[in-house]
Amino acid sequence: MKIEQFYEKCLSQASYYIEDNGIAVIVDPLRDIQQYLDLAEKNQARISYIFETHFHADFISGHLELARKTGAEIVFGPGANTEFDSYSAKDGEIFKIGSASIELLHTPGHTLESVCLLLRDSDQKELALFTGDTLFLGDVGRPDLAQSSDKQISSQDLAGKLYDSLREKILPIPGETIVYPGHGAGSACGKNMSKETSGTLAAQKTDNYALNTQLSREEFINLLCEGLDNPPAYFPENVKINASGYPNLDHLMDTGLRAMNPAAFLERSRRMGTLILDTRMPSAYAAGHISGAINIGLNGNFAPWAGELLQLSQREIIFLAEPGKEAEVVKRLARVGFHQVSGYLEGGIDEWINQGHEVCLIKEVDGDQLPAYVAEKNMGLIDVRKPSEYELGHVRDAVLLPLDQVYRSAERIDKEKVHLVYCAGGYRSMMFISILRSLGIFNLINVRGGFAAIPKDDAAAVSQ
Repeated sequence: MKIEQFYEKCLSQASYYIEDNGIAVIVDPLRDIQQYLDLAEKNQARISYIFETHFHADFISGHLELARKTGAEIVFGPGANTEFDSYSAKDGEIFKIGSASIELLHTPGHTLESVCLLLRDSDQKELALFTGDTLFLGDVGRPDLAQSSDKQISSQDLAGKLYDSLREKILPIPGETIVYPGHGAGSACGKNMSKETSGTLAAQKTDNYALNTQLSREEFINLLCEGLDNPPAYFPENVKINASGYPNLDHLMDTGLRAMNPAAFLERSRRMGTLILDTRMPSAYAAGHISGAINIGLNGNFAPWAGELLQLSQREIIFLAEPGKEAEVVKRLARVGFHQVSGYLEGGIDEWINQGHEVCLIKEVDGDQLPAYVAEKNMGLIDVRKPSEYELGHVRDAVLLPLDQVYRSAERIDKEKVHLVYCAGGYRSMMFISILRSLGIFNLINVRGGFAAIPKDDAAAVSQ
């Protein structure tokens, strides 16, 4: 028996390869499927099933890509309707994997079609539980994301269904069973997930509030539904894509990796609606970038922020990247549903400058210089973190304008006053500034190092 976890940090998402006696299955595959094909080939195994624990909202799954390459059957839970060939399994249905077996457990709550997969060995001993977004380590899946796929059920109703699912399907499973969740800390599919990516069910029964048997149904629903941030704007579209289908990734890589010299890039950028995406580090963007380019650094939570800030618009995307990172950019954009990438700047910003084209600069100050800078210059302060971060502590007089609301924030900024912009470490603040610059607002200075670099004697703690 082999179990391999593939964890994608950018999405905080886990997918799984399970194999026994030459038969393999994949659970919640990423769209770039080569890693699963390589492992199956290495082990001389045949991929027979592709299990989807639910219709994912935060990424485009690799189920169709993998089925095309392997002929494996795509399996969803009860009630899942797709526009491609798939199998909607029954609650309790058993799938043979060599001498082992997987029982599909219908666990509605995160979504209506959500399932968990219980793996047993040849002696019927429970080995592992693949929980998708039903149960995380330390938390459970949000009940509000299904609104993108089903308008007829409320978050409270789904939370109630999840309460029943956990108690009827999960709690009876032996505690030594290993839990393999669909996400870890950083995902928007839950509130307080652990950084760990696997653990025993016994530990969850002790430590996870959602499995507390003393918790009433009403208390559970209230806990689960309170304090939820707005779901990312691209989630509904991802659900639709995962249920209806999508273009082949190989085709998207071909079109997205068209190299353009500076003259061709400039001509393309002048087309109506074309978006320039600069994927370099914030510091590199600040030191010189193309006018109008939006910065989302590849070395952070690139794909989720691209989905949130670019909102899967149909605008053509052309991009800049650090040399050698171009394929990674196209692949990560495809993971969250961007299918309109048409090429990149060959030679990057250096070649752009060498050909005599102008660049724009962003002024920055170090975090430890901020207090004196504000006092001397009498500047405004903008905090672009989440409200929950702001409440834990922020710079005095800073105005909260969360990054995910940047387009609505533009009208609130005084264009006659210079503002210092900070986040936690400098990644989000540069995105905020770049978007506002693309909208014609230039009176913004980035705080390098963010809140972490600001002397805390000058930060005001906010009571809960």
